[in-house]
Amino acid sequence: MFAITDRGYRPAERRGTGSGWRLIILAASVLLFTLPAVGQDDTIDDDDNIGSEIAQAFTDGSFDLQFRYRYEYVDRDSLGPTDPVTDSANASTLRTRLEYRTAEFRNLSLTLGLDDVRPVFSSDFNDTRNGKTQYPIVVDPKGTDLNLASLTFTGLNNTQFVLGRQRIQRGNLRFIGGVEWRQNEQTYDSVSVAYSPSDKLKAFYSHVSRVKRIFGPDSGVPSADFSSSTNLLDVSYSFGPLLNLFGYGYWLDLSNRNEAAPAQDLSSSQTFGLRLTGNHEFDNKLKLGYAVEYASQQDYADNPINYDADYSLLEATLDWSLFGVRAGYEVLEGNGQPGESFQTPLATGHKFNGWADRFLATPSGIIIPDTGGLEDFYIAASANILKGKWSLIYHDFSPQTGSGNYGDELDFSAKWSFGEHYSVLAKFALYNADTFLVDTDKFWVMLTASF
Repeated sequence: MFAITDRGYRPAERRGTGSGWRLIILAASVLLFTLPAVGQDDTIDDDDNIGSEIAQAFTDGSFDLQFRYRYEYVDRDSLGPTDPVTDSANASTLRTRLEYRTAEFRNLSLTLGLDDVRPVFSSDFNDTRNGKTQYPIVVDPKGTDLNLASLTFTGLNNTQFVLGRQRIQRGNLRFIGGVEWRQNEQTYDSVSVAYSPSDKLKAFYSHVSRVKRIFGPDSGVPSADFSSSTNLLDVSYSFGPLLNLFGYGYWLDLSNRNEAAPAQDLSSSQTFGLRLTGNHEFDNKLKLGYAVEYASQQDYADNPINYDADYSLLEATLDWSLFGVRAGYEVLEGNGQPGESFQTPLATGHKFNGWADRFLATPSGIIIPDTGGLEDFYIAASANILKGKWSLIYHDFSPQTGSGNYGDELDFSAKWSFGEHYSVLAKFALYNADTFLVDTDKFWVMLTASF
């Protein structure tokens, strides 16, 4: 058996490799050429008219073009005598993103998206593919990736179907996201259904057959793709500003797909959780908000490690005029044994637990025996002043199991927008290690132009 991939023909692998493409071909064949428009009283039998409608849908489509240049500096202490890193990283990359969406034809539309990432000016960094191990890792590998290729069908009331390679971003991105911070985004080969019978009630389901990760189109370690038989389900209901519920069940069945990374299922898990959020605005424009969340996770599918771990979050926010304050306490459990900790392999991890990205994977007793999990106490301040958006965040990290302290981190960012098309971002992260890894400093400047 052979499967079509964006790198040509290759032997089909387990969990439906290439199934995103098969979904597109099947959907196009069935929906475009055999199904009448749902809710219409008559159909168009004339082939010329159908062809004209299809051509018009492509003619009336829209393009989005974005250029995103980023300079990233990374400096970290040595991990020890066997550490190959001897220099600081200076990563200068340009991402060019081109997206096209057709107009609707009989409630159908096609979306295509390409991302091209290139080093410019400086390539002194380890992108996980270029072999420059003397530099710290900056996961922005060179390459051109087909990240979007999907059909959307909206012919049923309050329902949207998406088939093919697509973005999936659920809730606050803590569990399922697109890792938008990296130059090459994470997308999913899947069939998804979103149902919204009212503004208060929303439901979502997706079956994912492949996860295209942030490591570019080339094979290597870490794996560029996960083969998958994953199911995502969540439901939200709003009782009003004071109470919003978001319940979810995520069954992740994942394994490395590239030849360079041996097959394994350590990222497979089943997670069930509930998130409560709300806010109240007073007459003086003072707004108080909160978030409370709890989730339970177990091993799933072919994961060889038998474990149970919980997740919990308490967060309070205060906003007034141009200023805001946020404080929270987040816990990802781990019992100190290798592999036995709460993990979020498909999250937009850069958004959580510090921008230095020291905790993209929850500690699980590998680096520090009998110490695992993560407790993150954080406090953040924000302001919209001097025509920009400013934020300052402090994190204190400690193990959930075991003694000691992982360290702390200070993050800062400032962003300005110019007109409708341009923005500039300056940002840094200073991680001060105690017992986990080493001191790490990162600095970014990013320029974006969107058309």
